[in-house]
Amino acid sequence: MDNYCKKVCKLENKFSGLEFHHVVHDNNVAADVLSKMGSTRAEIPASIFVHELRKPSIPEQATPATTNTKPPEPNREIMMIEVDWRSPFIDYIKEQKLPSDKDQAEQVS
Repeated sequence: MDNYCKKVCKLENKFSGLEFHHVVHDNNVAADVLSKMGSTRAEIPASIFVHELRKPSIPEQATPATTNTKPPEPNREIMMIEVDWRSPFIDYIKEQKLPSDKDQAEQVS
């Protein structure tokens, strides 16, 4: 997949913009249906065009040898932590503790 992304990025200057969008598996029903058809060798409906690839459409590039023996960096993920809107209410009910922000304190009490 990296080779395809690199190939597309080389063409970026030919267009006014370039965007990559990751589609979550659950939101990509069409691809899911097609992959299940292929994996089960099911009969393909006449309305679907099939082009079987025998080799990658973009050749794989050999990775240049490196003298750096440093291990690769681990994959990093971003996790969004949202504050539970109920927390100030729970704190007030349990401990009679109001938020320090005046507006929030008015909403809770």
